Amino acid sequence: MIVAAAQSTSEPGSVEANARRMAAQVREAAGRGARVTVFAELALTGYELELLTQDPSLLVTPGDPRLEPVRAACRGTATAAVVNCAAPTTDGGGRPAIASFVFGPEGELLTRYDKQHLYESESGVFAPGRGDGRFELDGVRFALATCFDSHFPEIAERAAADKCRVYLASSLYWKGNGERERAAVYPVRAKDHGLYVVLANHVGQAGPYDGCGLSGVWGPDGTALAEAAPDAAGLALADVPTP
Repeated sequence: MIVAAAQSTSEPGSVEANARRMAAQVREAAGRGARVTVFAELALTGYELELLTQDPSLLVTPGDPRLEPVRAACRGTATAAVVNCAAPTTDGGGRPAIASFVFGPEGELLTRYDKQHLYESESGVFAPGRGDGRFELDGVRFALATCFDSHFPEIAERAAADKCRVYLASSLYWKGNGERERAAVYPVRAKDHGLYVVLANHVGQAGPYDGCGLSGVWGPDGTALAEAAPDAAGLALADVPTP
């Protein structure tokens, strides 16, 4: 099974434009054999915390018509996509979550995961998630994480204990910290827990940050299997053996 990490520059606050771009990348990844494509943290709006606090229309649900281009791309290619966004919660005290919606090969919602470990200013905007994210495709079990989650080894430890083979991380790392964090976190999670680890990152402006790209895939021994460019939109693809 080929997995893909997609990176690009989001258009600030434009759910429609970003959904169209995601749909195009789903089709591109599928054309190169990918069965699942994962996108960066808050890729649907950009990492625009101020905009998200000011404009509740930027929050989405899985059935939001603005997400139809992505659902249609999944249906048209019979593949899955992990879309990270801001979404309402029912128990967050009025605050939304940083959520990953996983759309399956028929455009259906396979699962939702809400980021558990919020980073610095995120904690004043979002509510933390309470449970782990899992889904299965072609007999392969996947775990979900969002950026700072991956700095907590227990997230990957639980994924391995739950017989997950692939760990998908929607993230934002920026120039000046990205290379260091990637080396210190993602190959280590892969090697320590015997997982294939997939990192989807922003490239270019993402709120106050300049995303460093370098989306990648690591094998269970910590070896880098694929890496996207540091300065351009693109895909990192790698093959994951099926059971």
